[in-house]
Amino acid sequence: MREAEELARRGKLTIFFGAAPGVGKTYAMLEAARVEMSDVGRDVVVGLVETPRPVRHRIAVDRLSLLKRRTIVHHGIKLEELDLDPALARKPQLILVDELAHTNAPARGT
Repeated sequence: MREAEELARRGKLTIFFGAAPGVGKTYAMLEAARVEMSDVGRDVVVGLVETPRPVRHRIAVDRLSLLKRRTIVHHGIKLEELDLDPALARKPQLILVDELAHTNAPARGT
C-alpha cells in the first residue's frame, strides 16, 4: 500500500482545548462537525455530549445524529455513558465525544 493511502486510512484525533468552562469548546467541536458533514460529506454522529449545555449547543446537537447511550446503575444512580460497541459497529467517519476526560462507571448496563 502506498504511503498516502496508509495515511488516509489512519484515524485522527482532534482535541478542542479551552482555558475555562463555557469558553466554547463544545460549540466549536459541533461547528467543525457540521463543516465536515456539509462541505466534505462525511458521516458524523454524536457519541456523547454532556448536558446541560446552553441552548445553542442543544440546537446544534439536534441537527446531528445522536447515538443511543448505555444506561448504567452505579450505587443506585442511573448514569448514561457512551456505548462504544454500537458506535463502532455503525462505522461513522467521525464520532464526536465531549468531556473526554471522563471515567465510565463499572459496566453493569440496563
